[in-house]
Amino acid sequence: MIDFAHQQAKGNEQVYEALIIKTLEQYSPEEIIEFECLLEQQLLAVDDFKVMAAQKIIEGSVTDDSYLYFRCWLISQGKSVFEEALRNPDSLASTDTEGVVAEFEPLLYVTTQAYKNKTCKQEEDESFPRGVASKRGLNYDSSTGTKGKDWTEEQLPTLLPKLWAKHN
Repeated sequence: MIDFAHQQAKGNEQVYEALIIKTLEQYSPEEIIEFECLLEQQLLAVDDFKVMAAQKIIEGSVTDDSYLYFRCWLISQGKSVFEEALRNPDSLASTDTEGVVAEFEPLLYVTTQAYKNKTCKQEEDESFPRGVASKRGLNYDSSTGTKGKDWTEEQLPTLLPKLWAKHN
């Protein structure tokens, strides 16, 4: 679903978001919840200091919110880019990031919108995807902490040399 939306949207966030919502609406409420749980798992999996360093190099700065949106953007790039960045964030040097804001906040809300549309419920409660994921211990806001070793700005050129060469 992510790969399909990425290919079809061709960089248009609104089209991407609409495609994901439309696709999710074809599934049962339980399956929409499972998508949210998978999304939360991936957001937690990619919470790593080297990924944060990649964002610092690409975007020039990192904040709590922008780091979360950057991880959403990584997921939105599709399976191969995401999995390679998870293994080696320096691989993002081969991804087109020139002039791109590498953030995709709307990904955080697609399951909520699809669930609302599917169930006709408008008031969020604990039955909504994010509430169910949270009950399962999946919550990107209360992560157990960023994995890996923290870095300083002086370390960035050697930490991610290909990405540094591309953006600096």
